[in-house]
Amino acid sequence: MTQENPDHAKHNARMKRLKVARDKIQARKTIERGLLVVHTGNGKGKSSSAFGMAIRSIGWGMKVGILQYVKGNWETGEKTFFADRPELLTWEVMGAGFTWETQDRAQDVAAARAAWERSKELILDPAYDFIILDELNIVLRDDTLPIEEIVAFLKDRPMEKHICITGRNAKPQLIQIADLVTEFQEVKHPFKAGFMAQKGVEY
Repeated sequence: MTQENPDHAKHNARMKRLKVARDKIQARKTIERGLLVVHTGNGKGKSSSAFGMAIRSIGWGMKVGILQYVKGNWETGEKTFFADRPELLTWEVMGAGFTWETQDRAQDVAAARAAWERSKELILDPAYDFIILDELNIVLRDDTLPIEEIVAFLKDRPMEKHICITGRNAKPQLIQIADLVTEFQEVKHPFKAGFMAQKGVEY
C-alpha cells in the first residue's frame, strides 16, 4: 500500500474542517428573493458582465429584458446576437447616444425619461425575471433623471425580480439600497496606448 503523503494528509484534514465550517455558514443563508445589482467603476466589463448574467438566466429558462440608456444605435456583437434571436430576450435601445455626441440636453432628458418609463413597465411586467438597465448610472450621474425618483421606485419594486444597473459613477443612494455592488477597476487599457476599440473585445 502506498503511504499517504504527509502534506496531502494535512491538506485533506484542513479541507475537511473547512467544509464543516462552510456548511454551517451556508445553512444560515435562507433569504431568497430578487437582487438589485450594481456594476460600477472606471474599469471595462460592467455591461459585459451583466450580459453574461443574462445568458446565465436564459440558461435557466428565465425571461430577460435589456434596456440600454446611452449607447444609442452603436452596433455591438451582443446586440447583433440577440437581435437575431428575439425569442431569447427583449433588447431595447432607448438612448440617443453619448451626450458629447448628441450635444442636446433637452433630447438627452427626453430620451432618458422615455427609457425610465419603459424600464418601469418591464420591471412591473410579471413575465420578466431579470431586467438589465445598461448605463443608467451615467444618466443618474449627469442628473438627467432624479435619483430620488429612481431609488423610491426600486425600493418598492417586485421583490421576486432581479435587476442589474450598470455604468460608472453609481450614486451613493443607489449603492445604499443595492444588494450586490461590484466596482470594476481599470488597471490597464489599450485605448491609452493608441488602440482603437477592438471588435469582439470591446463591442
